[in-house]
Amino acid sequence: MPRYRITIEYDGTPFVGWQIQAEGRSIQGRLTEALFRLTGETVSVRGAGRTDAGVHARGQVAHFDLTRAWEPFKVREALNFHLKPDPIVVLDAAVAAPDFDARFSATGRGYLYRILARKAPPALDRNRVWWVPRPLDPKAMAEAAALVIGRHDFTTFRAAACQAASPVKTLDRLDVSVAGEEIRIEAAARSFLHHQVRSLAGSLKHVGEGRWTPTDMKAALDARDRSRCGALAPSRGLYLMDVVYGAL
Repeated sequence: MPRYRITIEYDGTPFVGWQIQAEGRSIQGRLTEALFRLTGETVSVRGAGRTDAGVHARGQVAHFDLTRAWEPFKVREALNFHLKPDPIVVLDAAVAAPDFDARFSATGRGYLYRILARKAPPALDRNRVWWVPRPLDPKAMAEAAALVIGRHDFTTFRAAACQAASPVKTLDRLDVSVAGEEIRIEAAARSFLHHQVRSLAGSLKHVGEGRWTPTDMKAALDARDRSRCGALAPSRGLYLMDVVYGAL
């Protein structure tokens, strides 16, 4: 029974998230339907990250097993045909090792959060950025971001419903950069807590507005108290950019 690995890009706007739920359309559900149309099999599709409703991906990875071998090129092309007109595209398909697991074999994940800081609202990127109608201070945001990099108890920046066994994570990267009127927050770690990146982005916005100082960001982290978190950034600005496998 061959195992396949696929890399997927999607606009999360019309979906309830990656995972199949009792109501609503999901990315995982649409891939399952497309595979059924190709193979006649009900296939379990497992992703590297369970993105929330409205979250986008440029490099989500998933795996599944089929009862007979298919050419990877045909798998990719057939899935893209059957996924139309939904904003989901399979960028690549390959045969994977039998023990490959999209989630548990991953050694790193990278996320991007986009904030559009300008008076005029977005038109083309309406559901793809967090619009903040005022200037932000990226230098202060970068200073605050540097204070939370490393291995910490991230309880403050963790969703109340997070199912992770421990709030302790190692944040390898949290960079703040400017691209025109857009502020970009890039985060990398082996794994993340539920809502961790959105919680960090919302708190960094407080710093950018001058409501918090960089040391307030560190104090919030050290408090290990969810009530000390800044506003939860909306899902529409978040992208799963890539998933890393092998040595970091």
